[in-house]
Amino acid sequence: MGKKVLTFATLLFVYFAFALNVIILVGDGMSTNQLFLASILEGRILNTMTLPYTGITTTYSADSWVTDSAPAASALFSGFKILNKVIGVLPNGEPVPSIFELAKKAGYKIGIAVTCQITHATPAGVYANVDNRNDELGIAKQFVDKEVVDVAFGGGWQWFTPASKGGSRKDELDLIKAAMEKGYKYISTVNELENISAENEKVLGLFAKNYLDPVSERSSSQPKLDLMTKKALEILSASGKPFMLMVEGSQIDWEAHANDFYGVWKEVVEFDDAVKVALDFAKKDGNTLVIVLGDHETGGLSLSTGGYAINVEQARKAKGTTTMFLKQFNINDKDAFIAGIKEWYGVNMSDSEYETLKKVPSNNLRRELARYISFKVGFGWTTYDHTAQPVPVYAFGPGAENFTGVLDNTDIAKIVARLTKITTVQFPSIVAK
Repeated sequence: MGKKVLTFATLLFVYFAFALNVIILVGDGMSTNQLFLASILEGRILNTMTLPYTGITTTYSADSWVTDSAPAASALFSGFKILNKVIGVLPNGEPVPSIFELAKKAGYKIGIAVTCQITHATPAGVYANVDNRNDELGIAKQFVDKEVVDVAFGGGWQWFTPASKGGSRKDELDLIKAAMEKGYKYISTVNELENISAENEKVLGLFAKNYLDPVSERSSSQPKLDLMTKKALEILSASGKPFMLMVEGSQIDWEAHANDFYGVWKEVVEFDDAVKVALDFAKKDGNTLVIVLGDHETGGLSLSTGGYAINVEQARKAKGTTTMFLKQFNINDKDAFIAGIKEWYGVNMSDSEYETLKKVPSNNLRRELARYISFKVGFGWTTYDHTAQPVPVYAFGPGAENFTGVLDNTDIAKIVARLTKITTVQFPSIVAK
């Protein structure tokens, strides 16, 4: 018998057959206490907590012990420390590719599924390089121009749409049309998402003008994160090529900024439902690494305000976020407001507490009320901003044992690069420790 010749096509098939799939799920603003708050109130172990390997990561940026989401995403996805407010650009001005961009060049399919706009800091860390995270118009253009991401689900159609069509682009570029010309299937409704065919290898799904509604208030007209994760996995895996998917529970952070325990609870649960989808896929597939972690902690959440107690049963009976409450109750109507606090949160508000809250400027009332309610049921907060607290990382699947011990957030991308055998780009002026 003659020798068999391995063609390039055969080698490519062999590579794709054994290349590792990677799903990274980021709980924005989520550390251990946000997870345990939800676990306590749910009365169960969360899916995230069942992953077999656990580590801790530090989160500081290039210029502060307290990171912004932009350099946090850049560190997690590129392996380099970045300045606060910057995405994918080193302090010396050099742009750096994310592990997703390097994977795309290696033949991977790339996806994102988020509850914020897809041009927000964390999803932008997958594909963009900008000096200012607030440049969402520029980030949207990079999304279309660079074509790093094959499947994107989230919000933010205004950043892709001309002002003349109700969007925010004064340059009148129609980036949705441009994306469709590049082969993307555009969808904007839950029904379209539920029925999208996996034969569409490139899909752009934008389900809100900006970010999706908070999960506590989200109607059936906008998708939940588990559905977006499920459909992204269906599409990405259908081609037979390896893939990387980034999923973000974007609004855990926003509810923590507001010090709203109820909002954090419900956002963590939505995120955890998406983790279950990823885990179920990975267990069935056998060749998928799942990484679940926070990008930083928000709020300085504590699981007690003293007295060795949390009023768990009282907290479980809460009817909604303070945003929802303030839509129904006017603080200037004292009797109705105090009665509403009792009905919604089981809290007996005193006259002096009411008078103190009434003096709060309207733009701060939501969070001051949320902190007050949290304290009454036993949850404390130290800030309305981010903290330097380390965050947990959980892992499942091939290579999961590498995500243990104390890590830096830059280690995540480096470990993924090593496990997937994707060559990292070298930057002579930067020494990546």
